[in-house]
Amino acid sequence: MNRRRADTVVSGLVAAVLVVGGVLSWQAYQQQQAFDQMGSMMGTSMGSVHGTNPLWYILGTFLVSAVIGGGYLVIRDEVTSIDVNDRSQDEMANPTDPEEDESPEVAIQSNGAINPESQPQARVLDLLPDDERRILEPVISSPGITQVELRDRSNFSKSKVSQTVSALEKRGLLYRERQGRTYRIYPSDDLQRKQAN
Repeated sequence: MNRRRADTVVSGLVAAVLVVGGVLSWQAYQQQQAFDQMGSMMGTSMGSVHGTNPLWYILGTFLVSAVIGGGYLVIRDEVTSIDVNDRSQDEMANPTDPEEDESPEVAIQSNGAINPESQPQARVLDLLPDDERRILEPVISSPGITQVELRDRSNFSKSKVSQTVSALEKRGLLYRERQGRTYRIYPSDDLQRKQAN
């Protein structure tokens, strides 16, 4: 389960607890009001007859929500880091780039991690989100690709390609050169040097 999905599930669970607790508190409050009104009509106190005080429901609701939310925050990194490792191992087992010439035995160390010396571009690509990887892979395989060609290869909109290229350029992973009404995009010098080694 990725982090965003896990956050959504836990947020939904906490919201459900808050809603149920709110409903129970409201019912207890209304029941208490009815007993107080009935007692005032009869001229006696009926406080000992009615059910649980609504404050207990409110406190219990907040306690359960805090335990669920806090417990999730404590184990969040452990739960989501397992999935990141699984995803990178799946990508190593099923490479998406058929143009890779290096053998998987050289690229993968004994513990399953990528050997950065033998495949620096794969190491960088594994650390990137999927949308940035889909932009950077064609740039690495075809330096000087135009932004229009990049849009066609990645199946992103014009604005998505432009935003992603700008973000990667700010981080120093690629650079652009103006050519007419478009740009030619190249991998950064550092990335090319690592790729050549």
